[in-house]
Amino acid sequence: MTTDAHTGRLPSAFTTPGSSSFSEFLSTHAPDLLPGRRSLPPGAAPDSPHGTTIVALTFPGGVVMAGDRRATMGNYIANREIEKVFPADTYSCVGIAGTAGIAVEMVRLFQVELEHYEKIEGALLSLDGKANRLAAMIRGNLGLAMQGMAVVPLFAGYDLDRQVGRIFSYDVTGGRYEERDHHSVGSGSVFARGALKKLWRPGLDAADAVRVAVGALYDAADDDSATGGPDLERRIWPVVATVTAEGYQRLDDDRLAGVVRQVIAERRDGRSGGEPSAGAGGADR
Repeated sequence: MTTDAHTGRLPSAFTTPGSSSFSEFLSTHAPDLLPGRRSLPPGAAPDSPHGTTIVALTFPGGVVMAGDRRATMGNYIANREIEKVFPADTYSCVGIAGTAGIAVEMVRLFQVELEHYEKIEGALLSLDGKANRLAAMIRGNLGLAMQGMAVVPLFAGYDLDRQVGRIFSYDVTGGRYEERDHHSVGSGSVFARGALKKLWRPGLDAADAVRVAVGALYDAADDDSATGGPDLERRIWPVVATVTAEGYQRLDDDRLAGVVRQVIAERRDGRSGGEPSAGAGGADR
């Protein structure tokens, strides 16, 4: 945005009190910058990298979200280290599946949306309010989604009022659905959900919840070619984050390497991973 040619100051729109929604501000003053306002040329949508499997599950005290690192274009591996799980703000996170470029842009706009609200209102938006704002953004991308460039995120966070972790899924029209206990989106989600049904149980601690998330991604990568498994040779691990009353925390690679090796060892030993073994969940212990 340029400054006023006569005064050298920002345009008056930047100094006039307005909506607490940054998306509404952008739609008024620079609508061409909104991802959903862009149009594609006639014909088939261009081939572009797609992100795949995201899993999320709750545990007493918070929620875990994890995503694999592979992006594909058809049967081609476009990227082996793409990031698919991001902090939305201090107490929430979002994982992306679908057209990678548009999804990442939408996440950045969502982050600014939440920060803008906090600065204007002087308070955090409720977790339901954040989920609704993301639904509106997805609905705004419907035109591109109908042309094959859909974004299907998974949103999760710690509800400061209820003091629990909560998970929200969406459809391409912006429909919002709260999920119970666990959920997965993306091409490998059918396999990940099967694993989550077997591995999740009430009372998981944070470390075991991380191990379940990694195990579900491992099972998805085993049957879905668009989902990347742990790459021991290149030391590429899934992105795993927890959100609790202390806020968003991403697990570092050294801790994740231990969890991945434990999950692989359990599969080799023929254990399902449904019950914590001695020393299980070493990521947080």
